[in-house]
Amino acid sequence: MTNAPHNDHTPHYLFMASDKFPPFRVDVAVLFGKEMSGRGHRIDWLLQSEHPQASRRRLPWANGTAVVGPSARGHGVFAKALRHMQGGLLGLHAFRMARQGAYQFIQVKDQFVGGILGLVAARLYGKAFVYWLSYPFPESQIFRARTGATRYPRWYLLRGTVFKWLLYRVILPRADLVFVQSEQMRKDVAAEGIPAARIVAVPMGVAPEVLERAAGLRPPQDLRPGPKLLYLGTMLRVRRIDFVIRVFARVVHAVPDAVLYMVGGSDDAEDMAQLHREAERLGVHHRVVFTGNLPQAEVFRYVCGADVCLSPFFPTPILNSTSPTKLIEYLAHGKPVVANDHPEQRQVIAESGGGLCVPYDEEAFAQAAITLLRDPQRSRVMGEQGRRYVMEHRSYPTIAARVDEQYRRLLAGRRA
Repeated sequence: MTNAPHNDHTPHYLFMASDKFPPFRVDVAVLFGKEMSGRGHRIDWLLQSEHPQASRRRLPWANGTAVVGPSARGHGVFAKALRHMQGGLLGLHAFRMARQGAYQFIQVKDQFVGGILGLVAARLYGKAFVYWLSYPFPESQIFRARTGATRYPRWYLLRGTVFKWLLYRVILPRADLVFVQSEQMRKDVAAEGIPAARIVAVPMGVAPEVLERAAGLRPPQDLRPGPKLLYLGTMLRVRRIDFVIRVFARVVHAVPDAVLYMVGGSDDAEDMAQLHREAERLGVHHRVVFTGNLPQAEVFRYVCGADVCLSPFFPTPILNSTSPTKLIEYLAHGKPVVANDHPEQRQVIAESGGGLCVPYDEEAFAQAAITLLRDPQRSRVMGEQGRRYVMEHRSYPTIAARVDEQYRRLLAGRRA
């Protein structure tokens, strides 16, 4: 982090987000909680508690004050609905905070009702309004409804349709600055009629401590012998991760002692059951290790033990606009990657030289993985190039400098 003294031109803002408190996603916890705060930004937070909490409370956090909203206890449908309602009502507190706080702008991340409330509060009290879109959530909900990837397709279709209208017809047209996660998402949002000059792409990165620790990490002692492939990430059915199992089955034909590590999971037991069934159907279940969800430090130990890492993204308009965190994390740990021809993955692989980019095709993926497994020297060079690229372009101090510049441009324009 770069420490900077407070002054009249230092950004001071209210940050509302769908992330719970304490936030764990790196684009909030690291980029804002550490890097932007370390640059002197004064940030107050309006977030719902991750853990059960009966009432709203205030506490110091990351160079500002966090107002942490209540969160109902329980796992049933009623408790979940109550938490959603509590989260929505928490957004009303933005009016009091905007009235009392000397904010230069209000920033809302991935909220739709909250986006409306933040926008109204900003306009009512003369603040700028910034919106941060990390994923095309409305389009994803509509896609899941239409493809049968949810138990409640009508509800998802209705919610996705309403949120899409709010986002592109009400919230973003009135935002002074819009952050998105990739150049492809920037193009997609501009295609909805949002002025391109107000849209800034900020891709995912890694925390500097991840880069620092990577060199000293050691793989788990219980890794199986043989060449190791690894997939890291969520295993939701909508992401078609069974593709990885089928790719691995092809690899095993050429590299019989290969092992596949599937690091991560899904909250839906059926998502995982589908992957287990596919491994059994193809006769490779005895060579596939499902680790389940793990603490981040343990996850990266498995990455360090891999010979080749896999980053497939099912080619849909939704996933095409994402900024794949796993790809950057693989490269940060010096691992060669096989990735498919996805807009940002294609760009990163081309710029870094950290792996092979192939079509989204099982045979193409398998042959690329086999090529790297059989050429350790080439894989090592790719890993070194990828790590160097991340250090220079995708560490959060570097990303924070770009975001800081955008805020200062916004504020300078309002003072002019």
